Amino acid sequence: MKIGVVGLGYVGLPLAVAFAEAEHEVVGLDADPSRVDSLNAGRSHIEDVPDSALEPLVGRLLATSRHEDLGSCEAIVICVPTPLTSSREPDLTYLDAAGKAVGEILQPGQLVVLESTSYPGTTREQLLPALERPGFSAGTDFHLAFSPERIDPGRTDYTLRTTPKLLGGLTEACTERARELYSLICDEIVVLSTLEAAELSKLLENVFRSVNIAFVNELAQLCDRLGIDVWEVIDAAATKPFGFMRFDPGPGMGGHCLPVDPFYLAFKAREHDFYPEFIELAGRVNQAQPAFCAERIERALNEAGKPVSGSRILILGVSYKAGVGDTRESPALKIARLLRERSGEVSYHDPHVPELSELDLVSADLEQALGEADAVAIVTAHPEFDYEQIVSAASLVVDFRGVTRGIDAPNLVRL
Repeated sequence: MKIGVVGLGYVGLPLAVAFAEAEHEVVGLDADPSRVDSLNAGRSHIEDVPDSALEPLVGRLLATSRHEDLGSCEAIVICVPTPLTSSREPDLTYLDAAGKAVGEILQPGQLVVLESTSYPGTTREQLLPALERPGFSAGTDFHLAFSPERIDPGRTDYTLRTTPKLLGGLTEACTERARELYSLICDEIVVLSTLEAAELSKLLENVFRSVNIAFVNELAQLCDRLGIDVWEVIDAAATKPFGFMRFDPGPGMGGHCLPVDPFYLAFKAREHDFYPEFIELAGRVNQAQPAFCAERIERALNEAGKPVSGSRILILGVSYKAGVGDTRESPALKIARLLRERSGEVSYHDPHVPELSELDLVSADLEQALGEADAVAIVTAHPEFDYEQIVSAASLVVDFRGVTRGIDAPNLVRL
Protein backbone atom coordinates (compact mmCIF):
# COMPACT_ATOMS: atom_id res chain seq x y z
CA MET A 1 0.00 0.00 0.00
CA LYS A 2 0.88 3.66 -0.23
CA ILE A 3 0.03 5.35 3.05
CA GLY A 4 0.03 9.02 4.02
CA VAL A 5 0.67 10.22 7.57
CA VAL A 6 -0.22 13.82 8.44
CA GLY A 7 1.89 15.09 11.34
CA LEU A 8 5.32 13.57 12.00
CA GLY A 9 5.55 14.08 15.75
CA TYR A 10 5.63 11.64 18.66
CA VAL A 11 2.64 9.73 17.24
CA GLY A 12 2.94 10.18 13.49
CA LEU A 13 6.61 9.38 12.98
CA PRO A 14 6.59 6.00 14.79
CA LEU A 15 3.45 5.12 12.84
CA ALA A 16 5.04 6.10 9.53
CA VAL A 17 8.16 4.10 10.36
CA ALA A 18 6.07 1.04 11.28
CA PHE A 19 4.29 1.07 7.91
CA ALA A 20 7.56 1.60 6.04
CA GLU A 21 9.26 -1.22 7.95
CA ALA A 22 6.35 -3.45 6.86
CA GLU A 23 7.44 -2.79 3.24
CA HIS A 24 4.79 -0.18 2.43
CA GLU A 25 5.42 3.16 0.76
CA VAL A 26 4.82 6.07 3.14
CA VAL A 27 4.38 9.80 2.52
CA GLY A 28 4.72 11.84 5.71
CA LEU A 29 3.31 15.36 5.70
CA ASP A 30 4.57 17.94 8.19
CA ALA A 31 4.27 21.72 8.28
CA ASP A 32 7.82 22.19 9.65
CA PRO A 33 10.25 22.41 6.68
CA SER A 34 13.31 21.82 8.89
CA ARG A 35 11.75 18.63 10.25
CA VAL A 36 10.98 17.48 6.71
CA ASP A 37 14.56 18.13 5.58
CA SER A 38 16.01 16.34 8.61
CA LEU A 39 13.85 13.25 8.13
CA ASN A 40 14.70 13.02 4.44
CA ALA A 41 18.36 13.23 5.42
CA GLY A 42 17.87 10.33 7.83
CA ARG A 43 17.89 12.38 11.06
CA SER A 44 15.11 11.78 13.57
CA HIS A 45 13.79 14.31 16.11
CA ILE A 46 12.01 11.63 18.15
CA GLU A 47 13.92 9.62 20.76
CA ASP A 48 11.83 6.50 20.15
CA VAL A 49 12.88 6.58 16.49
CA PRO A 50 16.70 6.55 16.24
CA ASP A 51 18.48 7.65 13.09
CA SER A 52 19.43 4.01 12.50
CA ALA A 53 15.73 3.17 12.08
CA LEU A 54 15.39 5.66 9.24
CA GLU A 55 18.44 4.56 7.26
CA PRO A 56 16.91 1.32 5.85
CA LEU A 57 13.73 3.19 4.89
CA VAL A 58 15.25 5.48 2.27
CA GLY A 59 12.99 5.29 -0.77
CA ARG A 60 10.00 4.00 1.20
CA LEU A 61 9.51 6.87 3.65
CA LEU A 62 9.29 10.35 2.14
CA ALA A 63 8.68 13.46 4.22
CA THR A 64 7.05 16.42 2.52
CA SER A 65 5.39 19.77 3.19
CA ARG A 66 3.14 19.48 0.12
CA HIS A 67 -0.30 18.12 0.89
CA GLU A 68 -0.74 17.43 -2.83
CA ASP A 69 1.69 14.51 -2.38
CA LEU A 70 -1.03 12.67 -0.42
CA GLY A 71 -3.29 12.43 -3.47
CA SER A 72 -1.89 9.08 -4.59
CA CYS A 73 -2.10 7.42 -1.17
CA GLU A 74 -4.63 4.65 -0.54
CA ALA A 75 -4.96 5.62 3.12
CA ILE A 76 -4.26 8.85 5.00
CA VAL A 77 -3.79 8.86 8.78
CA ILE A 78 -4.06 12.19 10.63
CA CYS A 79 -1.84 12.49 13.71
CA VAL A 80 -1.81 16.21 14.52
CA PRO A 81 -1.72 17.82 17.99
CA THR A 82 -4.97 18.59 19.79
CA PRO A 83 -3.84 20.92 22.60
CA LEU A 84 -5.77 23.27 24.86
CA THR A 85 -6.32 27.00 24.52
CA SER A 86 -5.13 29.38 27.23
CA SER A 87 -8.60 29.04 28.80
CA ARG A 88 -8.21 25.22 28.95
CA GLU A 89 -10.69 24.46 26.17
CA PRO A 90 -10.10 22.24 23.10
CA ASP A 91 -7.92 23.77 20.41
CA LEU A 92 -8.66 22.03 17.11
CA THR A 93 -6.67 24.46 14.97
CA TYR A 94 -4.23 21.80 13.75
CA LEU A 95 -7.02 19.32 13.05
CA ASP A 96 -9.03 21.88 11.10
CA ALA A 97 -5.97 22.71 8.97
CA ALA A 98 -5.26 19.03 8.36
CA GLY A 99 -8.88 18.33 7.44
CA LYS A 100 -8.90 21.22 4.97
CA ALA A 101 -5.62 20.08 3.37
CA VAL A 102 -6.73 16.46 3.04
CA GLY A 103 -10.18 17.49 1.78
CA GLU A 104 -8.60 19.41 -1.08
CA ILE A 105 -6.82 16.34 -2.48
CA LEU A 106 -9.10 13.49 -1.35
CA GLN A 107 -9.71 10.94 -4.11
CA PRO A 108 -12.44 8.30 -4.59
CA GLY A 109 -11.77 5.14 -2.61
CA GLN A 110 -9.29 6.66 -0.17
CA LEU A 111 -9.42 5.90 3.54
CA VAL A 112 -8.97 8.68 6.10
CA VAL A 113 -8.29 7.79 9.74
CA LEU A 114 -8.03 10.25 12.60
CA GLU A 115 -5.69 9.26 15.46
CA SER A 116 -5.55 12.60 17.29
CA THR A 117 -7.25 12.47 20.69
CA SER A 118 -10.41 14.55 21.00
CA TYR A 119 -13.92 14.57 22.45
CA PRO A 120 -16.63 12.20 21.18
CA GLY A 121 -18.12 13.58 17.99
CA THR A 122 -14.96 15.24 16.65
CA THR A 123 -14.51 12.90 13.67
CA ARG A 124 -18.16 13.12 12.65
CA GLU A 125 -18.80 16.79 13.46
CA GLN A 126 -15.41 18.41 12.77
CA LEU A 127 -13.44 16.29 10.31
CA LEU A 128 -16.21 14.82 8.16
CA PRO A 129 -17.57 18.20 6.90
CA ALA A 130 -14.03 19.23 5.90
CA LEU A 131 -13.64 16.12 3.75
CA GLU A 132 -17.04 15.94 2.05
CA ARG A 133 -18.09 18.03 -0.91
CA PRO A 134 -21.14 18.01 -3.19
CA GLY A 135 -21.41 14.61 -4.84
CA PHE A 136 -18.54 13.19 -2.77
CA SER A 137 -19.70 11.52 0.44
CA ALA A 138 -18.08 9.54 3.24
CA GLY A 139 -19.06 5.89 3.33
CA THR A 140 -19.82 5.95 -0.38
CA ASP A 141 -17.00 7.74 -2.20
CA PHE A 142 -14.35 7.53 0.52
CA HIS A 143 -13.95 5.87 3.91
CA LEU A 144 -13.58 7.47 7.33
CA ALA A 145 -12.58 6.02 10.72
CA PHE A 146 -11.16 6.94 14.11
CA SER A 147 -8.39 4.93 15.76
CA PRO A 148 -6.85 6.49 18.89
CA GLU A 149 -3.10 6.53 19.28
CA ARG A 150 -1.70 4.59 22.22
CA ILE A 151 1.91 5.69 22.00
CA ASP A 152 3.77 5.87 25.31
CA PRO A 153 7.17 7.53 24.64
CA GLY A 154 10.13 5.64 26.04
CA ARG A 155 8.18 2.42 26.58
CA THR A 156 9.60 -0.81 25.17
CA ASP A 157 7.47 -3.56 26.74
CA TYR A 158 4.37 -2.56 24.76
CA THR A 159 4.97 -1.47 21.20
CA LEU A 160 2.81 -0.26 18.34
CA ARG A 161 2.54 -3.85 17.14
CA THR A 162 1.81 -5.51 20.49
CA THR A 163 -0.61 -2.92 21.91
CA PRO A 164 -4.23 -3.70 20.88
CA LYS A 165 -5.48 -1.17 18.32
CA LEU A 166 -8.93 0.33 18.82
CA LEU A 167 -10.97 1.61 15.89
CA GLY A 168 -14.45 2.63 14.89
CA GLY A 169 -15.67 3.53 11.42
CA LEU A 170 -18.41 5.70 10.00
CA THR A 171 -19.91 2.63 8.29
CA GLU A 172 -19.20 -1.10 8.37
CA ALA A 173 -17.26 -0.76 5.13
CA CYS A 174 -15.20 2.10 6.61
CA THR A 175 -14.45 -0.02 9.67
CA GLU A 176 -13.32 -2.95 7.55
CA ARG A 177 -11.01 -0.77 5.47
CA ALA A 178 -9.43 0.61 8.64
CA ARG A 179 -9.10 -2.88 10.12
CA GLU A 180 -7.27 -4.03 7.00
CA LEU A 181 -4.93 -1.04 7.24
CA TYR A 182 -3.91 -1.54 10.86
CA SER A 183 -3.65 -5.32 10.46
CA LEU A 184 -0.51 -4.57 8.48
CA ILE A 185 1.31 -3.39 11.62
CA CYS A 186 -0.76 -4.43 14.67
CA ASP A 187 -1.27 -7.93 16.07
CA GLU A 188 -4.69 -7.28 17.60
CA ILE A 189 -7.50 -5.05 16.33
CA VAL A 190 -10.43 -4.18 18.62
CA VAL A 191 -13.43 -2.96 16.60
CA LEU A 192 -15.97 -0.66 18.24
CA SER A 193 -19.48 0.06 17.05
CA THR A 194 -19.12 3.79 16.31
CA LEU A 195 -16.66 6.62 15.86
CA GLU A 196 -17.81 8.12 19.14
CA ALA A 197 -17.27 4.91 21.12
CA ALA A 198 -13.68 4.76 19.88
CA GLU A 199 -13.12 8.43 20.72
CA LEU A 200 -14.52 8.05 24.23
CA SER A 201 -12.54 4.85 24.89
CA LYS A 202 -9.32 6.80 24.47
CA LEU A 203 -10.49 9.52 26.83
CA LEU A 204 -11.57 6.94 29.41
CA GLU A 205 -8.07 5.43 29.46
CA ASN A 206 -6.46 8.75 30.29
CA VAL A 207 -9.16 10.24 32.50
CA PHE A 208 -8.98 7.07 34.61
CA ARG A 209 -5.30 7.76 35.21
CA SER A 210 -5.90 11.47 35.77
CA VAL A 211 -8.51 10.84 38.47
CA ASN A 212 -6.37 8.30 40.31
CA ILE A 213 -3.22 10.43 40.09
CA ALA A 214 -5.18 13.39 41.46
CA PHE A 215 -6.35 11.20 44.35
CA VAL A 216 -2.83 10.16 45.37
CA ASN A 217 -1.53 13.71 44.86
CA GLU A 218 -4.18 14.95 47.26
CA LEU A 219 -3.33 12.10 49.63
CA ALA A 220 0.33 13.18 49.51
CA GLN A 221 -0.65 16.69 50.56
CA LEU A 222 -2.72 15.29 53.43
CA CYS A 223 0.14 13.03 54.52
CA ASP A 224 2.43 16.07 54.51
CA ARG A 225 0.16 17.74 57.05
CA LEU A 226 -0.27 14.57 59.11
CA GLY A 227 3.44 13.81 59.17
CA ILE A 228 2.91 10.38 57.57
CA ASP A 229 5.14 8.92 54.84
CA VAL A 230 2.83 8.65 51.81
CA TRP A 231 5.21 6.23 50.07
CA GLU A 232 5.07 3.83 53.03
CA VAL A 233 1.27 3.98 52.93
CA ILE A 234 1.11 3.27 49.18
CA ASP A 235 3.67 0.46 49.44
CA ALA A 236 1.55 -1.11 52.17
CA ALA A 237 -1.73 -0.80 50.24
CA ALA A 238 -0.09 -2.26 47.12
CA THR A 239 0.56 -5.55 48.91
CA LYS A 240 -3.14 -6.35 48.55
CA PRO A 241 -3.37 -8.76 45.59
CA PHE A 242 -6.90 -7.68 44.61
CA GLY A 243 -9.09 -4.59 44.68
CA PHE A 244 -6.20 -2.09 44.58
CA MET A 245 -4.25 -0.61 41.67
CA ARG A 246 -1.12 1.32 42.50
CA PHE A 247 -0.77 4.98 41.49
CA ASP A 248 2.10 7.15 42.73
CA PRO A 249 2.02 10.87 43.56
CA GLY A 250 4.40 13.31 41.94
CA PRO A 251 4.96 16.92 40.90
CA GLY A 252 2.01 16.98 38.50
CA MET A 253 1.13 15.57 35.10
CA GLY A 254 2.73 16.29 31.75
CA GLY A 255 2.76 15.09 28.17
CA HIS A 256 0.23 15.27 25.37
CA CYS A 257 -2.56 13.22 27.01
CA LEU A 258 -3.11 13.28 30.75
CA PRO A 259 -3.09 17.05 31.33
CA VAL A 260 -5.28 17.63 28.27
CA ASP A 261 -7.80 14.82 27.81
CA PRO A 262 -9.96 15.44 30.92
CA PHE A 263 -10.67 18.96 29.68
CA TYR A 264 -11.75 17.62 26.27
CA LEU A 265 -14.27 15.29 27.88
CA ALA A 266 -15.50 17.94 30.33
CA PHE A 267 -15.98 20.37 27.42
CA LYS A 268 -18.15 17.90 25.53
CA ALA A 269 -20.12 17.02 28.65
CA ARG A 270 -20.99 20.67 29.27
CA GLU A 271 -22.42 20.90 25.75
CA HIS A 272 -25.00 18.36 26.92
CA ASP A 273 -25.76 20.17 30.20
CA PHE A 274 -23.79 17.58 32.13
CA TYR A 275 -21.13 18.71 34.57
CA PRO A 276 -18.57 15.97 35.28
CA GLU A 277 -17.48 17.13 38.73
CA PHE A 278 -15.18 14.16 39.33
CA ILE A 279 -13.26 14.75 36.10
CA GLU A 280 -13.01 18.52 36.50
CA LEU A 281 -11.94 18.22 40.13
CA ALA A 282 -9.15 15.82 39.16
CA GLY A 283 -7.97 18.29 36.53
CA ARG A 284 -7.88 21.11 39.07
CA VAL A 285 -6.00 19.03 41.66
CA ASN A 286 -3.36 17.96 39.15
CA GLN A 287 -3.00 21.49 37.76
CA ALA A 288 -2.36 22.76 41.29
CA GLN A 289 0.26 20.14 42.19
CA PRO A 290 3.27 22.10 40.84
CA ALA A 291 2.29 25.01 43.09
CA PHE A 292 2.28 22.67 46.09
CA CYS A 293 5.74 21.42 45.06
CA ALA A 294 7.12 24.94 44.75
CA GLU A 295 5.73 25.72 48.22
CA ARG A 296 7.31 22.51 49.56
CA ILE A 297 10.73 23.55 48.21
CA GLU A 298 10.30 26.98 49.81
CA ARG A 299 9.36 25.38 53.12
CA ALA A 300 12.34 23.00 52.99
CA LEU A 301 14.65 25.97 52.41
CA ASN A 302 13.06 27.86 55.31
CA GLU A 303 13.60 24.85 57.57
CA ALA A 304 17.27 24.94 56.57
CA GLY A 305 17.42 28.63 57.49
CA LYS A 306 17.40 29.98 53.95
CA PRO A 307 14.80 32.12 52.12
CA VAL A 308 13.81 31.06 48.63
CA SER A 309 14.68 34.58 47.42
CA GLY A 310 18.28 34.46 46.21
CA SER A 311 18.65 30.72 46.83
CA ARG A 312 20.11 28.58 44.05
CA ILE A 313 17.64 25.82 43.21
CA LEU A 314 18.61 22.97 40.89
CA ILE A 315 15.79 21.04 39.20
CA LEU A 316 16.72 17.48 38.27
CA GLY A 317 14.73 16.37 35.24
CA VAL A 318 12.52 18.73 33.25
CA SER A 319 10.88 16.34 30.77
CA TYR A 320 7.40 15.17 31.66
CA LYS A 321 8.44 11.53 32.23
CA ALA A 322 11.56 9.52 32.88
CA GLY A 323 13.76 8.44 30.00
CA VAL A 324 12.47 10.87 27.37
CA GLY A 325 13.12 14.47 26.34
CA ASP A 326 9.50 15.55 25.82
CA THR A 327 8.73 18.69 27.87
CA ARG A 328 5.12 19.23 26.77
CA GLU A 329 3.01 20.30 29.77
CA SER A 330 5.90 19.31 32.05
CA PRO A 331 5.29 20.22 35.70
CA ALA A 332 9.00 21.02 36.02
CA LEU A 333 8.52 24.12 33.87
CA LYS A 334 5.68 25.33 36.05
CA ILE A 335 7.69 24.73 39.22
CA ALA A 336 10.64 26.64 37.76
CA ARG A 337 8.47 29.63 36.87
CA LEU A 338 6.87 29.68 40.32
CA LEU A 339 10.28 29.62 42.01
CA ARG A 340 11.47 32.44 39.78
CA GLU A 341 8.43 34.46 40.79
CA ARG A 342 9.66 34.02 44.37
CA SER A 343 13.10 35.35 43.24
CA GLY A 344 14.78 31.95 43.38
CA GLU A 345 17.79 31.40 41.11
CA VAL A 346 16.70 28.36 39.10
CA SER A 347 18.91 26.01 37.08
CA TYR A 348 18.33 22.49 35.81
CA HIS A 349 20.06 19.33 34.70
CA ASP A 350 18.47 16.85 32.31
CA PRO A 351 20.44 14.40 30.12
CA HIS A 352 17.55 14.31 27.64
CA VAL A 353 16.86 18.07 27.38
CA PRO A 354 19.97 20.10 26.48
CA GLU A 355 18.20 23.44 26.58
CA LEU A 356 14.96 25.13 27.61
CA SER A 357 14.49 28.12 25.33
CA GLU A 358 11.24 29.11 27.06
CA LEU A 359 13.17 29.63 30.30
CA ASP A 360 16.40 30.79 28.63
CA LEU A 361 18.32 27.96 30.31
CA VAL A 362 20.73 25.23 29.27
CA SER A 363 21.30 21.98 31.14
CA ALA A 364 23.93 22.59 33.81
CA ASP A 365 26.92 20.38 34.58
CA LEU A 366 25.56 18.03 37.24
CA GLU A 367 28.58 17.77 39.50
CA GLN A 368 29.18 21.51 39.61
CA ALA A 369 25.48 22.34 39.98
CA LEU A 370 25.04 19.90 42.88
CA GLY A 371 27.88 21.56 44.77
CA GLU A 372 26.56 25.07 44.21
CA ALA A 373 22.82 24.52 44.83
CA ASP A 374 21.10 25.47 48.05
CA ALA A 375 18.36 22.98 47.18
CA VAL A 376 18.01 20.18 44.63
CA ALA A 377 14.51 19.14 43.54
CA ILE A 378 14.06 15.71 41.94
CA VAL A 379 11.18 16.34 39.55
CA THR A 380 11.74 13.73 36.82
CA ALA A 381 13.38 10.46 37.85
CA HIS A 382 15.63 9.70 34.89
CA PRO A 383 17.32 6.28 35.06
CA GLU A 384 20.72 7.91 34.51
CA PHE A 385 20.66 9.62 37.91
CA ASP A 386 22.63 8.18 40.83
CA TYR A 387 20.40 9.21 43.73
CA GLU A 388 22.75 8.14 46.50
CA GLN A 389 25.47 10.30 44.96
CA ILE A 390 23.02 13.19 44.52
CA VAL A 391 21.94 13.09 48.18
CA SER A 392 25.56 12.82 49.28
CA ALA A 393 26.73 15.78 47.17
CA ALA A 394 23.81 18.18 47.75
CA SER A 395 23.18 20.32 50.80
CA LEU A 396 19.40 19.78 50.54
CA VAL A 397 17.35 17.40 48.37
CA VAL A 398 13.57 17.48 47.89
CA ASP A 399 12.35 14.28 46.22
CA PHE A 400 8.97 14.47 44.45
CA ARG A 401 9.20 10.99 42.90
CA GLY A 402 9.95 8.73 45.86
CA VAL A 403 13.18 7.49 44.27
CA THR A 404 15.24 8.09 47.43
CA ARG A 405 13.28 5.60 49.52
CA GLY A 406 15.85 3.50 51.30
CA ILE A 407 18.21 6.46 51.71
CA ASP A 408 18.30 7.95 55.21
CA ALA A 409 19.91 11.39 55.34
CA PRO A 410 19.26 14.58 57.34
CA ASN A 411 19.37 16.72 54.17
CA LEU A 412 16.63 14.70 52.41
CA VAL A 413 12.94 15.63 52.19
CA ARG A 414 10.39 13.49 50.35
CA LEU A 415 6.92 14.35 49.02
